[in-house]
Amino acid sequence: MKLRDALDIRARELGFDLCRVTHSGKPASAPYFLAALAEGRHGEMTWLERSKERRLDLQTVLADVRSVVVLGISYDHGGTRSDQVPNPTSQREMLPAMGEVARYARYSDYHDILARPLADLAHWLDAQGGVGTRSVAYVDTGPILERDLAQRAGAGFVGKHTGVVSRRHGNWLLLAEILTTVEIEPDSPEPNRCGSCSRCMNACPTQALPAPFTLDARRCIAYLTIELKGSIPIELRPLIGNRIFGCDDCLAACPWNRFAQSGQLLRSFYRPDLNRPRLEDWLALDGPGFRQQFRGTPMERTKRRGLLRNVCVALGNIGDREALPALEKAAHDSEPLIAEHAQWAIGAILSRSSK
Repeated sequence: MKLRDALDIRARELGFDLCRVTHSGKPASAPYFLAALAEGRHGEMTWLERSKERRLDLQTVLADVRSVVVLGISYDHGGTRSDQVPNPTSQREMLPAMGEVARYARYSDYHDILARPLADLAHWLDAQGGVGTRSVAYVDTGPILERDLAQRAGAGFVGKHTGVVSRRHGNWLLLAEILTTVEIEPDSPEPNRCGSCSRCMNACPTQALPAPFTLDARRCIAYLTIELKGSIPIELRPLIGNRIFGCDDCLAACPWNRFAQSGQLLRSFYRPDLNRPRLEDWLALDGPGFRQQFRGTPMERTKRRGLLRNVCVALGNIGDREALPALEKAAHDSEPLIAEHAQWAIGAILSRSSK
């Protein structure tokens, strides 16, 4: 059996929904990546600037790398229609006050889930290559331009929202990569299939997609609710609606989602308690309560101060006077970031209810 065919079989045995291969040449998207950095569109994600040279040359990540294995893991769970359309933000549409968590985060942390099967596949590759073979694996943590590699490997195409779109899994696809010194027959690239469609750009509440294939992270709700560590700009807070961790609006708007299929690996790790939580319940969490609730999930990343900051903003956008006692308590929280956003939320509710 050819190595390429054996690799595909082994990847599926380990639970991956997609396995493709590309060469180790320099990424075609390098000029766009450098332009984004030069314009500051990466916001406070300073690691992108620090690792830019490595991202432009895979040889600096793994010497003598010859191939890149791109793996896809579907996080579609066949949910209700409310999971697949842009989220409502008005008070009338959102009673009681429930929050929205990005679909990928409604599971246990995928980094932990994928670590073992990814390591197993890398070890399998090393065994196929023999003595001296080296492979290194990443789950969106390595200094590589993984979306460029995914399109070049035929895993999907980079849409106008700058995310990878799979013809089989829609927009609900996590990526992982193995860089290896083994030479494997590459697959054909996937051409862009957006056509004249601009639904993803039109769906963005904050206009973070000012042009096709251009993302300004500084306005992106995913960035604002996860990556940004300080205060959310006041002018953007009303646009966040009830989103408290990430945002799926541009992804959910894509018509390719009609072909999405549920994945096999993540299915048993789904966390229904993270789907549309009551905002006031989460606002009441203290430090131990936060750790107990979110241990082993992607939401640990924001820490208590970041998540409750987001919850305050969401309550300010969709809550009514019944939320005021909880917000008034939060306005005296020992964490200044939470207190500041709770005070803003109180003012927003009072202003709205007085009209």
